Amino acid sequence: MLNSLKLQDLRKKLSAAIDQRVRIITAGLGIDELRAVMRGDPPTERPNPRYKVHTTSFLFHIRPRYYERGSTIFAHTFRLGFFTTFAFAVETITGLILMIYYTPSPDEAYSSILNLMSNVPFGSMLRDIHRLGAEAMVIFTTLHMLRTFLTGSYKKDRSFTWLTGVILLGVTLLLSFSGYLLPWDQLAFWAVTIGTSMVEAAPVFGTEANLLLRGAPDIGAGGLLRFYLLHVVLVPLIAILVISIHYYKVAREHGISQPARIEEGKASPEQVKNAKQRVDFIPDLLTHEVFLTALGLFILVAAIAFNFYGGAPLEHIANPQQTPLDTKAPWYFWWLQGMLKLGDKTLMGIILPTIMVAVLVGIPYIDRNPHRSLFKRPWAVGLGLLATLAIVVLSYMGLPEYGIPTPAASRIIQDMAPEEGLGPLREVPFEQLQPGVYEVGQEVPNNLCPDLILGSDQPRGCPELTEVFKDYNDRIIRAATVTNLPKNERLPNVQAVMVIEDWQQDLRKVTMRIGWDDVDSAERKSYERHVYIHRDHGGE
Repeated sequence: MLNSLKLQDLRKKLSAAIDQRVRIITAGLGIDELRAVMRGDPPTERPNPRYKVHTTSFLFHIRPRYYERGSTIFAHTFRLGFFTTFAFAVETITGLILMIYYTPSPDEAYSSILNLMSNVPFGSMLRDIHRLGAEAMVIFTTLHMLRTFLTGSYKKDRSFTWLTGVILLGVTLLLSFSGYLLPWDQLAFWAVTIGTSMVEAAPVFGTEANLLLRGAPDIGAGGLLRFYLLHVVLVPLIAILVISIHYYKVAREHGISQPARIEEGKASPEQVKNAKQRVDFIPDLLTHEVFLTALGLFILVAAIAFNFYGGAPLEHIANPQQTPLDTKAPWYFWWLQGMLKLGDKTLMGIILPTIMVAVLVGIPYIDRNPHRSLFKRPWAVGLGLLATLAIVVLSYMGLPEYGIPTPAASRIIQDMAPEEGLGPLREVPFEQLQPGVYEVGQEVPNNLCPDLILGSDQPRGCPELTEVFKDYNDRIIRAATVTNLPKNERLPNVQAVMVIEDWQQDLRKVTMRIGWDDVDSAERKSYERHVYIHRDHGGE
């Protein structure tokens, strides 16, 4: 009997010690309370220990103890703020892992990326997740700002929170742009070279700012190291600070805005009462965010595993002596590249973007309309949608193909087999690249190699090579026969071939050659490109 009492007493002390340790780790939740949270049961103690977590925990301190039900309506916020933070967390975790394998040196950067993609287990997927997460963060931050604007959630005491959102948008763009150079391939090198050259157009301090960014007149070891430190140290620290301030303002001052009809009293008393009900963060919204996190991770991995996302590109190693055709900025800067095509680099690349940022910052003070409803803010909403449309149009204008005349022969071959990237020719299966000389003419056979048999379950011939050659043929015939094309798009008296040769074992050489008479001088000109395609190819 005595031993049994001692054993029970020992168990109580052990349980109390474990419970105390759990409370320390969870910032106030005991074992019974954790069990209740997992089950969705009401609190087991008074006062509510779940509220204590928000006071004592570092992670939960910037989150409110509860939200009003109206602000949790999915169609009101679409959880865009949460998904922005989720994308940043993905970037932080994957970035820390990628740092282990990366060397910020022009001599080692490219090879370290190749090693990551080839020799590190799941290294290529990790890099793709990092790239997709970066683009997702840009998208979610932009959409979050647009949602905030359209719902008028930047007014009154939320004006400073809007400012932190504008800063976060800029930080997100800088975070993505600073990481763009790190692979040290042609795409990254020339996109960043063109991007940093805009800084030189800034009045007064342009030259000094350009040198500060690049570390030299041209991007080299100093520039790569600067961008690396920006990407992994300075900008992430700023992002953490701004995100923390943004969350803290929402948690401790004004909360998430409710739908305008609720805040402006346009809903029925019953709807207002329901919207004002409290929804505790723990466990209701916490479990919801855990679900969204799991869903987000699943979508990221599935998009890459099932090839819905093209993956993070890696082109040829950076070559300062050769500027590739169709050099372009990251897609989220196409609008800026489009503006540069409209006029002076200083005006379009520095002054106007600065004014746009100033207007974005000043929106809460420019818009003095007290209402938040879309229908009571026609001017603000109309101008906002017009600005969004302008960004879309400018982004289209920022594509390399827009407004930059390219000789027809160069354009045709570039579209078929671009200097950087795959293109239709490189996507043809290696077995269908049958050696031969294929001449361009008015008619193309339905099958370039009718005697080719690749397998019993595959059609006879080379249908994909035939399709690519037909496209090549049609483009050239159009340039030769359509007389109302601009001069740079015409190819009079054209002769063109596609030559496929066995070059080495498991390596074939494809030569695309075009000859024509110059429209102005009638002088005979020619243009050709050699493309080497390996059996396990990517255009090497």
